Amino acid sequence: MQWLRDKGPWLLAGFALVCLTIGGFLYLSDAIVPAHYAWSVGALAVLAVLLLDMARALLSGRIGVDAIAALAIGTALLLGESLAAAIVSVMYAGGQLLESYAEGRARRDMSALLGRVSRTAMVHRGDALLAVPIESLSPGDIILLRRGEVVPVDGRLLAAGATLDLSALTGEPMPVTLERGREVPSGATVVGDAFDLLVLRGSAASTYAGIVRLVEQAQASRSPMARLADRYALYFLGLTLCLAGGAYAWSGDPARALAVLVVATPCPLILAVPVAVISGMSRAAAQGVLVKTASALEALAAVTTVVLDKTGTVTSARPEVGAVLAAPGFTEAEVLRLAASLDQASGHVAAEALVRAALDQGLPLSLPQDVVEHPGQGLRGQVDGLAVVLGGSGFVRGHLAAGEVLLRADVPPGAAVVAVAVDGRAAAHILLTDPVRQDAADAIAAFRAFGINRIVMASGDRTDVAEAAAGTLRLDAVKGDLTAPDKVELVLEEKQTGVVMMVGDGVNDAPALATADVGVAISVRGSAASSEAADAVLLADDLRRLPLACSIARRSRRIARQSAGTGVVLSGAAMVCAALGLLSPVQGALLQEVIDVAVILNALRALKG
Repeated sequence: MQWLRDKGPWLLAGFALVCLTIGGFLYLSDAIVPAHYAWSVGALAVLAVLLLDMARALLSGRIGVDAIAALAIGTALLLGESLAAAIVSVMYAGGQLLESYAEGRARRDMSALLGRVSRTAMVHRGDALLAVPIESLSPGDIILLRRGEVVPVDGRLLAAGATLDLSALTGEPMPVTLERGREVPSGATVVGDAFDLLVLRGSAASTYAGIVRLVEQAQASRSPMARLADRYALYFLGLTLCLAGGAYAWSGDPARALAVLVVATPCPLILAVPVAVISGMSRAAAQGVLVKTASALEALAAVTTVVLDKTGTVTSARPEVGAVLAAPGFTEAEVLRLAASLDQASGHVAAEALVRAALDQGLPLSLPQDVVEHPGQGLRGQVDGLAVVLGGSGFVRGHLAAGEVLLRADVPPGAAVVAVAVDGRAAAHILLTDPVRQDAADAIAAFRAFGINRIVMASGDRTDVAEAAAGTLRLDAVKGDLTAPDKVELVLEEKQTGVVMMVGDGVNDAPALATADVGVAISVRGSAASSEAADAVLLADDLRRLPLACSIARRSRRIARQSAGTGVVLSGAAMVCAALGLLSPVQGALLQEVIDVAVILNALRALKG
């Protein structure tokens, strides 16, 4: 079935062209009747496929301008204008083939992500290495990855370093080197020495599997502009029938009515919009921004307000451990070791900082057990037989033994606090510094230059922390102390005055991402929940790609409108000429073919910068 979908347009267009060519040779050889038979066979084949497609569209509640092409072919055959019918058939089948080719070319960057999924992985089982299906991998497993292999699941790097090719995920052409403790995304290719990886998420929940699902969803989507073209097509169909009927009533010549139908076949509406939109989605994917649906691309072109999450979005992707304030009875090193051991099972941006700090100090980390993560709050589990809890102060306070209280921490502006409890006792506060990302400042400046008139930062951190982080940025507002529902309310409030793009990376950002006109998740270090809720995913770890994606979306929308509008105007002018008797059916068919090719080639400009 897939083979038929892929090869069907080629077979239909090839058959119609062969019949047209054979008929031409027969006609030049004075075999007039056989020539008409050859032309009619090709036209009937296209008409049959066209009627089948129309029936499927009607069953799904859609009717488009394919009806005009069917009407033109059928009327031409009934009037004995088999050559005109054959030319229209080649025109229509060729247009479908051109659309298929153009979309195939435009999808190339997204489709490059597919078909690379590993099937097995080498897992450490005691002193042995066993090949197991990746579906059987679970958090806590340790797998060996060798040069040339694709990382099958998200994991934590246990070796001193690893060199990886992330081009399939981020579009970056140069290999990158990750340090011990960094999270390695699935879908990356090992280009350096072999290394061990601690599995963080199973295959179905990993980055690459999510991206594959997003790509498949993007490839199946239709844009509102394309659906709008269908609606306009109904008006175009009515206008065509009125003009064709009027031409016949005025002249009494059915050939004039047929000529109107032939030049009215509105391939610009059918083909130009999806080609331009898919081309734009392809260009955005090549720049590291995977737009999940065609409608999201159109919304991206209309954005006027940007809401940015703070932690991991505006601030650095690599927060640093500034200090460990240990409670009496605990040492800084032991608290950091226990907290980092537990955090090995978390994909949160703060977890990586703790793991990296512990490894930098040479602390031996243990594998955690019975880990339970509470998104946006913290996590708990067992480390070396001790019950360890870490996260926000309120979350950890709820797991303290009776009479235990958290020590007071003098937190400098801009710092974040991770509270730690061990066996029900308050153990420490770990202070994290989170500097502003340089690419965030550059992205905000680019948004301003692009014409975005309002930029807001939304944070779950204290308001003073959020304001300290935003001090050097050109923001219109800073909102702190926000819960997940608060972020949703903020997005709804901003939507009253503009088209809102929300950018975030955490689980607690997912509801706001889903609420925004365009939700953008940062897949490199974000959660699966945020990626699923978002309309677009930033695959490259560079916020400067987002203003570029907005520019690509705006240009694609402009080209789609230009292509469709120009094509319809040209077709309309040709219809008037046909109604006045200035074009024969054959001449009209040839003219419409030229218009179609010009419109499709113009739509393909969306693939280029």
